[in-house]
Amino acid sequence: MILKSLRLSNFRNYKKTKFSFAKETTFIIGPNTSGKTNLIEAIYFLTKGVSFKSEKDKDAVSYGEQMARIEGELEEIELEIMITAPESFGKENAFKKYLVNGVSKRRIDFVGNFSAVFFFPVDLDIVISSPSIRRNFLDEVLESTDREYRLAILEYTKALRQRNKLLEQAQEKGEREDKVFEYWDETLIKNGKIITQKRADFIKFINSAQKDIFDFVTIYDHSIISKERLLQYKDAEIASGVTLVGPHRDDFSIQMFDNVTQTTHDAKSFGSRGQQRLIVLQLKLLQLLFMEEKLGYRPAIILDDIFSELDKEHIDLVLELLGKQQTIITTTHQEFIDKTLLKSANVIELPYPST
Repeated sequence: MILKSLRLSNFRNYKKTKFSFAKETTFIIGPNTSGKTNLIEAIYFLTKGVSFKSEKDKDAVSYGEQMARIEGELEEIELEIMITAPESFGKENAFKKYLVNGVSKRRIDFVGNFSAVFFFPVDLDIVISSPSIRRNFLDEVLESTDREYRLAILEYTKALRQRNKLLEQAQEKGEREDKVFEYWDETLIKNGKIITQKRADFIKFINSAQKDIFDFVTIYDHSIISKERLLQYKDAEIASGVTLVGPHRDDFSIQMFDNVTQTTHDAKSFGSRGQQRLIVLQLKLLQLLFMEEKLGYRPAIILDDIFSELDKEHIDLVLELLGKQQTIITTTHQEFIDKTLLKSANVIELPYPST
């Protein structure tokens, strides 16, 4: 699938704007605060149905406006997301509506119509930050390729929320009624097994794949959920008021090889900043290969400010991918780009923000 154009209305700093993209390579060039990342965020919305930013969806609506619209024209279909500010209908957060060729869809069926691999400067957090960031990475990959996984995550999240409410009530009472937990326990166990298996399959793919940039092994630390484990943690869950086992507690670690001592070391604790960057880049390229294998076609690559994150040798490795799929790259300086690349690519120049 190729993204041909993107129309934005009242989205972030864009009041009413249209962008066109080349089938192969498009460079988005502009100074800081000109809206490069906002444009990438809009593309991310088309792939995932949500923002990669931590703010609430309502913040994507331009100040003073009631609704934002993101419209993406692909080769065969048109995607649209409408984000309505909460003030419009008296709720705390925004309401989103998803459409495919003008037909309303659930997010679970909207996701997957346009697939892309994103590389952001903050992706270094996959290696160095909290387990939730690594779980988000697994979800990002698997939700993009597997509808069963999307459904399992949706059902698991709903059941977890309800079960935690029951645990809060049990904590207040000092006791729990086992009968009311049965349905939610079964739902968690059923969907948790699907999530765990598919995450394990992806980790296995990472470990078995050839790594040309940086070699490492990934250790999946999965939190098994079963009737026995839920029973084992029964008293502790009442004391804490939350569910203590299951995929929402999963993590994985990345181990680097030490050829001298013939041992491995945790990249989070012992890897240099440069090594950690290369690990993330390798992970993203493996994500690209995994998605291509599962989808049957090569997804787009979106590279946000890559020139500030990598040295020339590894930038060249990434640029070798150009022409193999649709690629969209943002940068602050045109001089960072080889002139021969500029001649054959589409260039979007964003102006300095008005003051």
